[in-house]
Amino acid sequence: MSSRDAPPARRKAAAITVSDRSSDGLRDDESGRRLVEALREIGYAVEAPVVVPDGVESVAGAVRAAVADGARLVVTTGGTGMGPRDLTPEGTRQVITRENPGMAELMRREGSRQTPYAAVSRGVVGVVDWPAERGVGGTLVINLPGRPAAVTQGMQVIGPLLAHLVDQVVGGDH
Repeated sequence: MSSRDAPPARRKAAAITVSDRSSDGLRDDESGRRLVEALREIGYAVEAPVVVPDGVESVAGAVRAAVADGARLVVTTGGTGMGPRDLTPEGTRQVITRENPGMAELMRREGSRQTPYAAVSRGVVGVVDWPAERGVGGTLVINLPGRPAAVTQGMQVIGPLLAHLVDQVVGGDH
């Protein structure tokens, strides 16, 4: 069975925490743990989160590594705000080939029902199209904010849509 035909429970996902403090060991990675738990609850095969420092190259490198490792879904947490080192969207845009602004808008809109700070998130959603020699489809990439509560809320919003979205990204019928 190809990964395109695999049910969501067998599809590989990757969780990436973007945080200078967590990567330096100065802060516990609660957001990454919540993200992994949420992905597993909806049936994705995901290992412990990869923790990288803030920055364009660190984010782009981590996303590229997850795609190269066969992840069909990559979800990041952190680095989406307005701070000088909050560069997760810029790193993500270096890797994705197609952006999905509607998903990012949905997360901000629904998040604003919980907190006005949701409007500060600059997170993006997009697809990394795989080259033809690698097979059909690609990888869906989603940026979530770094607060643990925002991860939980964001996954509640996007979780019900992921099976359909990933199916489309991997070339399934829609």
